[in-house]
Amino acid sequence: MWNGRWEPLNIHINHALMTYKMFVFFVIVTGLSSCGHPGPLPAPPPVSVNVDVVKQENAIFYKTYPATVTAVNQVDVRSQVAGYITGIFFNEGQHVEKGQKLYQIDQQQYRGAYEQAVAQLHASEANLAKLQQDADRYAELGRQDAIAQQTVQHAMADLETAKKQVDAAKANVSAVEVNLRYTTIYAPLSGTIGISSVKQGAAVSPGTTLLNTISSDNPIALDVSLDETMIPFIERENKNKLSAKDSTFMLTLADQSLYPYPGKIFIIDRAVDPQTATIKVRFLFPNPENILKAGMSANLKILNKTGTQALMIPYKATVEQMAEYFVFVVNADTVAQRKIVLGQRIGDRIVVNSGLQEHETIVVDGVQKLKDGSRIKTATRHTPETDSGSRK
Repeated sequence: MWNGRWEPLNIHINHALMTYKMFVFFVIVTGLSSCGHPGPLPAPPPVSVNVDVVKQENAIFYKTYPATVTAVNQVDVRSQVAGYITGIFFNEGQHVEKGQKLYQIDQQQYRGAYEQAVAQLHASEANLAKLQQDADRYAELGRQDAIAQQTVQHAMADLETAKKQVDAAKANVSAVEVNLRYTTIYAPLSGTIGISSVKQGAAVSPGTTLLNTISSDNPIALDVSLDETMIPFIERENKNKLSAKDSTFMLTLADQSLYPYPGKIFIIDRAVDPQTATIKVRFLFPNPENILKAGMSANLKILNKTGTQALMIPYKATVEQMAEYFVFVVNADTVAQRKIVLGQRIGDRIVVNSGLQEHETIVVDGVQKLKDGSRIKTATRHTPETDSGSRK
């Protein structure tokens, strides 16, 4: 083609192919658009749910406080004489009775000293007997003026000296006998004995070497710091004579298991700690199976028996999102997600501090399938009586 200049033939061919492709694309698009479209998708069917009406209920529950198990009585066992351990007569970690033999310290030097002191006492007593006879004879002669009075006086003085020597010898025997007796160490109280700090053959010093520790184990104590606002309640409970089955004060162990025996108040401290506004209270718990050990951590559960009214809902009705809790509130045939603030959990129900009003209806079962604005179909209606379960 001539248009003032010559163009290569392939340029015209490529231009024609591109024009043809654009025409075909336009025809296809036009054809598809002429077929119409399916329109909006159908709405999902309503979700079948169970609902519950929010009501005021008696909030009877346990408040939990961290506590430490401690022995009512605990004694460090130490030697009162020096020497070497020659015998150990107990099983470590086992229960021992008061007066039970625990340790033996080498008695050889103390027995020798005792025997020597006894011999010295006998000698002093023999000398006293001799001087007593002399004094009696001189006194008789003095009454007959057959001997000088000075001789009688000297005899009486020697007799008094001999009596003092006997008294000193007796005191020495007692002192040495005490040391001999201290070579055998007995349990000062009934309780659990720990792992021995010394082995047989070890040298011990009086008053410094710790041999072992014994702590009473039944009953056992529990120390807990309570807020000062609890003082009136604690004082009232302390005046009450709780029965062995009273469950006001219970205990949960570190593995979250419930200790089978209830406790009672033992000691209330004399003053409140001004730094923490708490008061230390010691409780007593039976420990027949020796489950509780001194030094254990546990949680004291104090039953709230005031019967305070509070809004309560089934715990399974709540949804947790980023450490916040929500429920689905029913509005006709739809639900609205609402944030709530929870309080004490009581069994399978929980106190609602804020976010709900009495007589509002919430979804109990089926919350996993819901979102804000979901349509619902009510299946059944729960009540606190049928959905409360056990109170823990």
